[in-house]
Amino acid sequence: NYSVWNGLGRMTEGDLTKVNTAIEKAHAVNKPFRFWGAPDTKTAWSRFAAVGVDFINTDYPSQASQYLTTLNDRTFKLKNPIAVYNPKYEFDTESTPKNVILLIGDGNGLSEISAAQIANGGALTVTQLKDLGLVKTASFDDLVTDSAAGATAMSTGQKTNNRAIGIDFQGKKLKNLAEILAEHDFINGILTTDNITGATPAAFYAHNPERDDSDGILNDLNTSNIDFFMAGGKHYSDKIEKIFKIQKMTDFNQILGKTAVFLGDEKVESIENGRWDLFPQSVKKALDVVNNQQKPFFLMIEGAQIDSNGHANNVSGIIKEMLDFDQAITEALKSADSTKNTLVIITADHETSGFGILQGSLEKHQVEGSFLTNDHTATMVPLFAYGPQAQNFQGVYENTAIFEKILEALKIESDEK
Repeated sequence: NYSVWNGLGRMTEGDLTKVNTAIEKAHAVNKPFRFWGAPDTKTAWSRFAAVGVDFINTDYPSQASQYLTTLNDRTFKLKNPIAVYNPKYEFDTESTPKNVILLIGDGNGLSEISAAQIANGGALTVTQLKDLGLVKTASFDDLVTDSAAGATAMSTGQKTNNRAIGIDFQGKKLKNLAEILAEHDFINGILTTDNITGATPAAFYAHNPERDDSDGILNDLNTSNIDFFMAGGKHYSDKIEKIFKIQKMTDFNQILGKTAVFLGDEKVESIENGRWDLFPQSVKKALDVVNNQQKPFFLMIEGAQIDSNGHANNVSGIIKEMLDFDQAITEALKSADSTKNTLVIITADHETSGFGILQGSLEKHQVEGSFLTNDHTATMVPLFAYGPQAQNFQGVYENTAIFEKILEALKIESDEK
């Protein structure tokens, strides 16, 4: 009697007016309202809840109840949009980059990026980039990778088993980017919102069959080619302080031997628990320091907690951490624009949670999300590139190709892999 809407997409404006008028009439006389013969989909349940229907008819009461009771938790509205940086594109595309910045959003798939973009009114800094690729993420022994195997593929150019760091599927040590680039006098740095022994950062300095072997990973850190890091893990200070000079952020103005700046006792605090802009400001500080050195540099920068919020099925946390990661990307691109000789690569080790966007509003900065799982998925992840040789990162390829493409961009021979 009110609409021919089938419960997919949205009602026409005319039908929506009829529906709202009917509901308002019932509520005006203090009567609860329901529709009979209404569509029975998740979209319909959400739309009816939004317009004030009191009882929702359904043939799937258990599923509808679960969907509706979690609706508020799965809906995020951004109060303060972040600024979007428009890169200048003033570099020579065919030149050889001096520096490389690899930004990894742990668990950060296309839906996570899309949700942050919608919440921010339709744009992010990362979505201003023109050279894009899609990355296949399977590990050696599983279609669905973990962070250890995913990061190892990027850092060494070879697939390995899940949980393994810096070794191949047979346990043989693999030479990573930091080790290779140190031979070419690069400064190597790691920045992460994870613990410094987390799987992704560890893949750029450690060689261990078990990602949870913190003591073994710390031993590798002490003998690694990492010149400085900013990360969580301050409780490990006593195990590295003989090797790394531990500094406060305010004192980090030059790299004095091996340098550590701790951003938290274990993991760095989450955005939802008050981290504010610590991470992008740390990225800015690190880039200011390395750009003042006379050497080329390689930085691995990880936004680690997109992943942990995916595991927790926390829509708000995913979007807030992705927006924070985008601000770190802004600092990397600003630095690249100032030097005109820095290659910036932005990707993910895998997608986490099978995150999907059900509804939202650009005007209201609002997103409703849902999840397939609380685990990783096998979905390809996007890659964005900027700077000299960025065009060579276009296409669809394995995650191992990131290692190869970085060395090719730097004109480092393949026999050094």
